Amino acid sequence: MKAKLKLLEEKEKQALLGGGQKRIDKQHASGKMTARERVDFLFDEGSFVELDKFVVHDCTDFGMGEKKIPGDGVVTGYGLVDGRLVYCFAQDFTTFGGSLGEAYARKICKIMRHALKNGAPVIGLNDSGGARIQEGVISLGGYADIFLLNTLSSGVVPQYSVIMGPCAGGAVYSPAITDFTIMVKKTAHMFITGPDVIKTVTHEEVTKEQLGGAEAHASKSGVAHFAADDERHALNLVKEIFGFSPSNNREPAPFVPSKDPWDRMSSEIDTIVPENPNKPYDIKEIIQKVVDDGYFLEVHKEYAQNIVVGFGRFNGRSVGIVANQPAVLAGCLDIKSSIKGARFIRYCDAFNIPLVTFVDVPGFLPGLNQEEGGIILHGAKLLYAYCEATVPKITIITRKAYGGAYDVMNSKHVRGDVNYAYPTAEIAVMGPDGAVSIIFRKELEEANDPAKKKDELVQEYRDKFANPYKAAELGYIDEVIRPRETRKKIVQALEMLKNKVDHNPKKKHGNIPL
Repeated sequence: MKAKLKLLEEKEKQALLGGGQKRIDKQHASGKMTARERVDFLFDEGSFVELDKFVVHDCTDFGMGEKKIPGDGVVTGYGLVDGRLVYCFAQDFTTFGGSLGEAYARKICKIMRHALKNGAPVIGLNDSGGARIQEGVISLGGYADIFLLNTLSSGVVPQYSVIMGPCAGGAVYSPAITDFTIMVKKTAHMFITGPDVIKTVTHEEVTKEQLGGAEAHASKSGVAHFAADDERHALNLVKEIFGFSPSNNREPAPFVPSKDPWDRMSSEIDTIVPENPNKPYDIKEIIQKVVDDGYFLEVHKEYAQNIVVGFGRFNGRSVGIVANQPAVLAGCLDIKSSIKGARFIRYCDAFNIPLVTFVDVPGFLPGLNQEEGGIILHGAKLLYAYCEATVPKITIITRKAYGGAYDVMNSKHVRGDVNYAYPTAEIAVMGPDGAVSIIFRKELEEANDPAKKKDELVQEYRDKFANPYKAAELGYIDEVIRPRETRKKIVQALEMLKNKVDHNPKKKHGNIPL
C-alpha cells in the first residue's frame, strides 16, 4: 500500500507542475498567474475539488505520443465561491500553450454537464493558444462540443468568461455565447484573425492591443463587459457579478440584508434634473443615491455610454438597472445602446432579476449612418427584450420620454408593472419645438412675427402635453412622485411584485430580430 500511495503522490506532484517549472516561471515573468493559482484565488479556501487531474491526450502524430502531461493543459473542477457551488475550467498556458485537443475538450464538457444537472454557474478562465494543430479536425470538434453546451446552458445557469491571455480563432466563440466577458488589460487578447494574417490579407498594420485588447473590446466592439486592471481584479469582478445573480434560472435573485433604511429620502435628487429641458445631467447621480448603500456595479461602462446598465440592490434585493444617460448624446437610443440594453435585460429576465428603468430619452438618434446600420432592426431588439421580460419591471420617467422611445423604454404598454414619473417628465410624440413646427405650420407662415408666435405655441404645447399628467390621467403612469421619494417607491413596488407570475405564450422560442 505504501508503494501505491507513493506512486499517487508522485503523479499528483507531476500534475501540479503542469508544463514544468521553467514554463511556470515564464508565466510569472509575463505578469500572469498559473491556472491553479487563479483557481485558488477564485474559490473559497480549500473548497476546490479538481476532476480529471490525470487525463492525457491519445494523439500520436507529430511526436505527440512522447509528450503527455497529466491534466492535458486545463484544470477543471468545482468548489465554493462565497459559499455557493460553482464549476470552473482554467486553461493552463504552461502545457502545450493551453491549446485545446480532444481530451481537453472532454474535461470541459464534463464539468459543464455537471453544472447543467446541478444548477450551478460555470466560470471559464481562458488562456490558450487555440486549437491543438497536431490533433487537426478532432480539436475543432472539441470546440464545437463546448459551443453546443454553452448554447444549451444559456439561460439555465450563468456562464462567465475571464480572458487572461490569448483567445483567438474558434476559441473566441465560447466566451461570446456566455453571459459576461471580462478581459485583463495588456495581457488578454481576443480576435478571429491575428495582426499577421490581417496584414497579409488586407495590408492593414495593427497591433494585438489595437485589434483585440481589453480596452478595445470594452469600448469599441462591446465584446468585453469589463476591462480589468489585473488578474485579481478580473476574478473579483466575477465574484461581484455572481453575488447579484442566482445560481440557476429556478432560483430567485439573491438577497443581501442592508442597514440602509428602505424608506430613506434623498432631497438632493429634487435638484438633479435641470429645469432647462435641454441641459444635460448624469443619471448615475440618481442611481447611486437610491440603491442600497450607494453601490452600483456598472456593466459595459465604456461601451455605448448613452445608456447605463448594471446591478444594484433595493432593501437587500438584487435588481438590474437600465437608464438613459442624458450626459451622452442627450440620452438618445442608437444601434450600440439598443444592443447593450437588450442583452442585459435578457440576462436579468433569464435569471429572475427584477428590472428598474430610468427614462430620459428624446428619441432614436437620427442620421444616415444609423439608418444604414440598421437602427430599426437593432432598436427592435431593445423593444423585444422588454416585451419578452416577465420579471418585475419598474419604470421611473425623470424627464423626456418622446416618440417610439417612450414605448421602448419599458412603458406600461409593454407590460411595465409599475410606472412612475417625476413632475419634470415630458411624455409626448415629440419635443414641443418639433411638434409646433408640424401642427402649426400654416399659422406660423401667416404670422406677423413667426418667432414670437412659435415661442407662444411652444409654451402652450409644453403646458398641455410636455408633462406627466396627461399620461397619468390615462393610467399610463401609476403615480407622479417627488424625486426624493424614488427609493421608497421602488422598494414598495418590489415588495408588492415579489410573488409576480407572468407567462409568455407557449413556443419553442421567439425570433428576436438579430
